[in-house]
Amino acid sequence: MEFIYEYGLFLAKAVTVVVAIGAIVILVLASAVRQRPQAGELRLTNISEELQELTHHLQEQLLNKKQLKAYEKQLKDEQKAKDKQVDEEPVSRVYVIDFKGSIDANEVASLREEISAILTIATSADEVIVNVESGGGMVHGYGLAASQLDRIRQANIPLTICVDKVAASGGYMMACVANTVIAAPFAIVGSIGVIAQIPNFNKLLKKHDIDYEQHTAGNFKRTLTVFGENTDEGRAKFQEELEATHELFKTFVSNYRPQLDLSVVATGEHWYGQQALALGLVDKISTSDDVLLGLARNKTVIKVRYQIKKKLADKIAHGASLSVSAIFNKLAEKNQSTH
Repeated sequence: MEFIYEYGLFLAKAVTVVVAIGAIVILVLASAVRQRPQAGELRLTNISEELQELTHHLQEQLLNKKQLKAYEKQLKDEQKAKDKQVDEEPVSRVYVIDFKGSIDANEVASLREEISAILTIATSADEVIVNVESGGGMVHGYGLAASQLDRIRQANIPLTICVDKVAASGGYMMACVANTVIAAPFAIVGSIGVIAQIPNFNKLLKKHDIDYEQHTAGNFKRTLTVFGENTDEGRAKFQEELEATHELFKTFVSNYRPQLDLSVVATGEHWYGQQALALGLVDKISTSDDVLLGLARNKTVIKVRYQIKKKLADKIAHGASLSVSAIFNKLAEKNQSTH
C-alpha cells in the first residue's frame, strides 16, 4: 500500500509538471501566432432598427386588424416627424462596443479598430457605450485597453461603461476611464490591486536529480524563477515591483475618479454593484439592456464590431488553451469538493 501511495503521489506530481509545461508552451505559441498581422472586417448593426422590427412583429401577433391598422398609421406619422427633424438638426448616434477580456487582453486588437472607426465619424453630440466584462489580467494588456478608451475621452465624446457581470482589476482599470460607470446590482466591481502567482518546481527537480541552469546579465533580470531556486533577495525585489505597479494603478484610477477614497477602495477587494455605488466606484445601478432600450427610443443605436478572421493555427491554439483551462477548473472543483 505504501508503494502504491508513493507511486500515486509521484504520478500526480508528474502530471502537474507536464500540464504546467504544456500550458506555458501553449501560451507562448498562442502569443506568437497572435503577433502575426491578421485581416478582419468591421460590422455595423443598427440596434434601433432591430428593436423596431421586433416591436412591430409582436404587435402584429397581439393586435386585431383594426388596432394594427391604427398602430401602423401611428408609426407612419412618427416616421414623418423624425424625417423632418433629421432635416432640421444633426442626427445623434450611440455607438456600442462589447469587450469581453481574457487574461492577456488580446481582444484589444479588435477594440482599437472599433474605436478608430468610431472616431472617424463620431462627434461630441454622439455617445459611446462599452460593455465591459473582465476579471482582469496582464497589466500591459489592460493598460493598452484603458488607453484606447481614453482616446474617446480625449475626443470629447461622452463615454459610458456598462458592467453586467464583472469589471475587476484590469476590467475596472478600463471602466474608471468612463464619464459614467453603470453596473448591474450584483456585478463584481473593483479589485484595485496587483497579484502574481508563480509555481516553483525546484524541489521536485532536485528530488529526481534533474539539474536546471539559468544565466542572466543584470542582478534583477529575473527575480523569481519557475524551475530554479528562488532567493529572499529576489522575492523582495519582486514584491517591490508589485507595490510599484499597485501605486501606478491607484494613480491611474485617481486621475479619472478623484472623488474615490483610495485607502478604502484600493485594497484589492471587490464589491457588488450596489456596494460599489455607495463607495463611488460606479455612478448608477442598471443593466446594459435597460440602458440601450432607453437610448434606442430617441437615438440611433449602432453596434460596432471588428472581427478578426482566425487562422487554423489560432483555432488550434485557442482550443488547446480552453482544454488546459478546463483541466485546471476541474481540478479546482474537485479540490473544493474534498474540503
